[in-house]
Amino acid sequence: MTTELQEIAITEEKPLLPGQPDSVKEHSIETPHGLLHVTLHGTGNTRRPAILTYHDVGLESKSCFSALFKFEEMQEIVKNFTVVHIDAPGQEEGAAAYPAGYQYPSMDQLAEMIPSVLQYFNPDLVEGLVLINIDMNARGWMDWAAHKLTTLTSSLTEQILTHLFSQEELSANTDLLQIQRERLSKCTNLSNVELFWKSYNSRRDLNIDRNSPLKCPVMLVVGDQAPYEDAAVECNSKLDPTTTSFLKMADGGGLPQLTQPSKLTEAFKYFIQGMGYMASSCMTRLSRSRTTSLSSSYSMEGSRSRSRTLSQSSQGGQLPPSPSHTMEVSC
Repeated sequence: MTTELQEIAITEEKPLLPGQPDSVKEHSIETPHGLLHVTLHGTGNTRRPAILTYHDVGLESKSCFSALFKFEEMQEIVKNFTVVHIDAPGQEEGAAAYPAGYQYPSMDQLAEMIPSVLQYFNPDLVEGLVLINIDMNARGWMDWAAHKLTTLTSSLTEQILTHLFSQEELSANTDLLQIQRERLSKCTNLSNVELFWKSYNSRRDLNIDRNSPLKCPVMLVVGDQAPYEDAAVECNSKLDPTTTSFLKMADGGGLPQLTQPSKLTEAFKYFIQGMGYMASSCMTRLSRSRTTSLSSSYSMEGSRSRSRTLSQSSQGGQLPPSPSHTMEVSC
């Protein structure tokens, strides 16, 4: 650890309950805009902090996050946190198809459903956000026209794959791409996926800027070949640099949680440490790394550069804590 990092003070470690045998329970939670399928991993003890996840379009909680949370190095985190996976309406495996004419919730309404989950499990409000491949902008006219043309010439499966993967990944036709294509082609509720896809494409701008009410620590994650790399960079420029980390992963692609789970796990540990959890956790993989594959952009009291590399020369990204007990992992 460098001298510079030793100057970054971490607040007193917040107590975590000892690891307990993991249990998995599925819940159907009533919200103002319909039922949500939610999977709880852990004891559900309200004294334990919670990690809340929400998947991307064309995925569900299992295909989006299962590999990451089952990853060996992630278990140090999982055993000390309650993990709550939310499936967007009708996206969970085996979900029944919605009837013809069903009005799927807008993206704003989907967001309004999340507080019902927090109330159901009694966690506090969001303490930190991890956002993977975020695009905070709605479609412009050119994007809209291109999307209309695409819907006429491409199947829904190919449209979703173009959303999830970069052109380089699509051209390379990787094993992961083939797995996702097969999964979508065999999906029994593809009509529900299409409704979610249409809702996503009708979204409005998030209107995030330095003066926005988003005050909690944020970690932005993007693969270096992700289709929304530029959008994530733009989002980073509009967030408060004193509470934001920007992580760009080499060979991460559009699904870094599946292609680079080890690097993402270690970055996640740094983020958690910055909020006062797991201060004694041992960091090894990134400290041994001789590459510049994972970078963190941040500012600490305006005195440090906004660009850092998590490698032998620097391991940074600690963020100031805030007082509540839930963090959200989105993509």
